Formats: sequence, C-alpha cells, structure tokens
Amino acid sequence: MGSPATGDRILAHGIGGAKDLPIPLELAIAGAVAALVISFTVLAIAWRTPRYDAATSGRPAPEWLDRLTSSTPWRVWWRVFGMAALLYVGWAAVAGKDSLINPFLGVFYVYVWVAIVPLSVFFGPVWKAISPSRTINLLLARASGGDPSTGLYTYPARLGYWPAAVGLFAFVWLELVYPYSTQVGPVRLWCAAYLGIMLIGGALFGDRFFERADPFEVYSSLAAKLSIWGHRDGRLLVRSPLANLDSLVAAPGLVGVVSVLFGSTAFDSFKDSTPWVKFIQSTDLSVDLLDNLALLGFCVGVGLVLAAGTMATGVGEGVDRRTLPDVFAHSVVPIIVGYIVAHYLTYLVEYGQTTLTQLSDPMSRGDNLLGTADLTVNYWLSYHPTFLARLKVVAVVVGHVLGVIAAHDRAIRLLPAKHQLTGQLPLLFAMVGFTAGGLYLLFAA
Repeated sequence: MGSPATGDRILAHGIGGAKDLPIPLELAIAGAVAALVISFTVLAIAWRTPRYDAATSGRPAPEWLDRLTSSTPWRVWWRVFGMAALLYVGWAAVAGKDSLINPFLGVFYVYVWVAIVPLSVFFGPVWKAISPSRTINLLLARASGGDPSTGLYTYPARLGYWPAAVGLFAFVWLELVYPYSTQVGPVRLWCAAYLGIMLIGGALFGDRFFERADPFEVYSSLAAKLSIWGHRDGRLLVRSPLANLDSLVAAPGLVGVVSVLFGSTAFDSFKDSTPWVKFIQSTDLSVDLLDNLALLGFCVGVGLVLAAGTMATGVGEGVDRRTLPDVFAHSVVPIIVGYIVAHYLTYLVEYGQTTLTQLSDPMSRGDNLLGTADLTVNYWLSYHPTFLARLKVVAVVVGHVLGVIAAHDRAIRLLPAKHQLTGQLPLLFAMVGFTAGGLYLLFAA
C-alpha cells in the first residue's frame, strides 16, 4: 500500500520476504517455469479441439437458487446494504478523525480493493450487486421518469474498457505513489470525484457505463469470471471457472485493464525490493517522480509484452492482429487473481480484522456500535512464514497454468490450423517472463 512521505508503513501488506521462502528462489522460479512448459506440452498433445463455449457451457443452477437470486427482494437487500455501507463509512470519512485508525481508510484499501476479489471469485460480481453508484442512478432515474438501463445516449463502443483502465490507474496511483495516500482528506476527495463521475456517466449512458467504465465493477466482474456462477438468457448457471472465463467478451481497453491490474501489483513488490530502494537512495532525482515513472512503466510494459505475445502469430484472412491483445486478455485474469492472493493475503486477513474492529468506532471516541471493537486480531499467517511462502508460489503457478489453458483453448478456436501451436509460443514466452519476474519481485521485497 501507499505510504505518506514520513515513511509510515502501518498500512503495509505484512507479506514476508525472500527469507521466508523454504526453498531457494531460483528453484521456485525454475519449478514454476517448468510447470508452464509442461502444461503447454500436455495441452498441445491432448487438447486439440476447443472445449469452452459460452453459448453452450454450464448447467442450470437449482431452480430455487435461481428464483432467489433473481427476485426483487434479494436485489433490493443488497442495494440497501451497499447504500447503508456508503452512508456509514461516509460518516467516518466526513466527521471522523484524520488518522490511520479511521475505518474509512481500511474499508477503501482493504475491503473495496482487496476483499472484493475473493468475494467475487466465490459469489460472482459482488460490486455490481452492491454498487452505490448504480443504486443512486436508479433512484434518480425513477424520480425523473427515466430508464436507468439506457441513459440519454448510447455508450460509444470504441471506448470499451478504457475508462475503467484509467480509473484503475488513478486508484493504484493514489494507493502506491501519492505521498499522502493514508490521509483521510485526499482519499475522501478521490472517492467524491469517483462517485460524481459515475453518476454523470450513468445518467448519460445508463448501466452500460457502469459495466465498462466503473473501475471497481470491472475489477470485480473480471474476478467473478473465475467463479462457478454464470448467466445466459437470464438464467443462473453453474459451470467450470475456465468455461466462465471464456464468456468474457473482448472489447477495446480490456488489455489496458489487465495491464494496470497486473503491472501495479508487480510495481508494489518492486518498489520495496532492495535494488530499487538502493537506487532511490543513491540518486538526486525526486523519489515521487521515479515512483510515478516506474508505476507507469510497469503497467505499460505489461501491456506491450502481452500485445507482442499475442500479435506475433499467424492469423487467417480477415483477422485484425490489433484485436488479438483484447481477445486473449482474458487469459491474464487468473494470473492477476493468483498474484493478488500471493501479494495481499496477509494484508487482507490481518488488516481486514483491524478494520472490522475500527468500524465499531468510526468517530474514534471509544464507541462499540457494531459490537466488534473488542475483537482480537489473529496473526496466524504472519507466524507461519513457511506456509505463507509456499502459498505464494502455489497461487502464482496455478494462476499462470490456468492462464495457459485459457489462452490455448481460445487459440485453437481462432487461429488457423498451421498456427494453432506455433502461434501460441510468443504468448507462452510472455507468460514465462511474467512468472519468473513476478516470483522474483514477490520474494525480493
């Protein structure tokens, strides 16, 4: 997480470094790369026809569950929960003390940014269900007699996910680079700007704007593609996570979204690594400037590597190479989730518990409004660094293997027969580089 200029690290992740790794780092990287290569080889031999099809995959969920999740009371309940949470946390943000124990900071950085990923993987697109922006837009549209789903204009298809990519970069910049990211005032201003933009966009373009431009909804919905829950023709489905992932519709800017998510997580590790710390201590250049350039470089670099790995392949007639990065961007989603687990798990578990206790005392005056103020934080993960280190490696490797499978299935569907295997090699090389570099950064911090 970001830290103020004073170097206060109270919001740090609590992730162990290379000293926690029970095996040599070089061996971990070699094993991870071998897992990718072996996975690709097995797929090339045994997986020669596409197996995932969004139009046919999955089976209907139990009828009672479908009725429940599609019912008005169920949807209203989560809308009310989202609005109540906004008002409660907003109260802490506006009237609470500007200190690190204000729960507004924990909710913003821990629950909204980190917890939303496992919640979406387990339960589907959580942010879409509780989004205060959608709820306010709905209420305003109903009050004015409009239709919240359509808005005044049609959302431009050429924009795609690019607004969400910009919004996500604005968040990670605030989190990782801005020197006052743990002060309530700047974070409150960021949230106010976000809410204002979402309401204006929703009024102009309807629900389509939230699906493509809301950074938190896009983030949550991408993670939800690895859940077992899907929809088709308004019916709740149960299907494998990879089949669900295949249903992600490619659109302009999708590669930008995954590049920001992956690149920013890598930068978060890199900025605490020994080489980077030594460099910024030995130079006369502004640390803030260097951090800004490094964050941008990581995000752009991931995008360029992914673009090169997907465009350097043989294609059939009528296929525009420029569309391939977005078409294959879905294969990076498991990698992102794997890195989030590896990088943020301790932070989520431990600081998440701290935030829960702080929520009972939003004004920092000794209240216990929710009955959680006396809970004790469990530091079990920090006390078991060997388990944590192994979990890191497993999360990263599993994420990359799933990414290879997703990319392979799409490649054999889209690429001409003579390029179905050789055409995947550039993307495989890119993923090998992501794996080796990601593991190095995780354990170099």
